[in-house]
This record gives sequence, C-alpha cells and structure tokens, in this order.
Amino acid sequence: MSSLTLDAEALYAELLRGLQQMLASYDPQEVAHLVGVASGGVWLAERAQRDLQRSGPVGVLSSAMHRDDFAQRGLASSAQTRLPFDVNGAHLIVLDDVLYTGRTVRAVLNELFDYGRPASVRLAVLVDRGGRELPVQADLAMARVNLPAHCSLQLERDEQGRFSLEVQEA
Repeated sequence: MSSLTLDAEALYAELLRGLQQMLASYDPQEVAHLVGVASGGVWLAERAQRDLQRSGPVGVLSSAMHRDDFAQRGLASSAQTRLPFDVNGAHLIVLDDVLYTGRTVRAVLNELFDYGRPASVRLAVLVDRGGRELPVQADLAMARVNLPAHCSLQLERDEQGRFSLEVQEA
C-alpha cells in the first residue's frame, strides 16, 4: 500500500476553501459551529477554527457510547463529547478525517441528537475511502480513494500541527 500518497496539508488547504464556501452559504444572522469527530476530526476543526479566524470553541463528538461494536471495543481511548453551545436550532458542520463504512458518522449523529435537535448538520471529510455499509455521504470530501478492507487510513499530526496521512495494513 506504500504506493498511495496523499498530501494531507494540500487536502487540508482545499478543505479550508470548501469550509469558507459552506460557511458563507448560511444567512449572516445564523451562526454555524464546527464540530470535530474525535480525534482526527477534532484536530481538523480546531485548526480550521483558527485558520478561518472564527471565534468561540469548536465542539467535540465522540462515537464511543453509540458504536454498534461497543461490546467488542468498550470505551475506546477517545475524547468525550463536548458541545459548548446550544445544539437546538444550530447549524453544525461536522468534520472527520476519514469516511469509510459510515458507522462512526451514524454513532456521532446519535450522540449529537442526545444533546438536542440542530437546524442542520453537514459533513465535511478530508478523505472518503469508499466501502460504505450505511447510506452516509459527505457534503464535502477532499479526496476519494479505494483501499482494501485490511488497510486503514490514519490522520497524523506532528508537534507543529502539520497533518499527514498514513496507510496501515492490519
């Protein structure tokens, strides 16, 4: 799998442009919040919040409590959900690093609705790797790749906050 090379920083720059357009599509009177899926999506949301010079904290969504494989995984070492704003009636842009089966997105949506009923939820991902098991689709995906099921794609972040994507074989 070493033949696959993805420039995570270039993809992130494209994601920023897409997020700017997405945010501009809301009425100026409406506030849209960035919410990251733990952990790679949180890294993206926090950096995008800074780079877009947006005020306020980003939200964090954990899939741990709503995963359909909870019995096998238990409470994975994942950040806890933190939504420091009222979800009811809010416009939310959920960011994740890699979209694969759709099961994590399903789990975080279940978690999100435990906190209230947003006006809208849009999904932006760095990479869509196909292989969907559920009818989940990103509103914004910077790259689409096909990987064998025995491989995973991980977003990494160095000490300077720069991103890289690593393919790992199981």
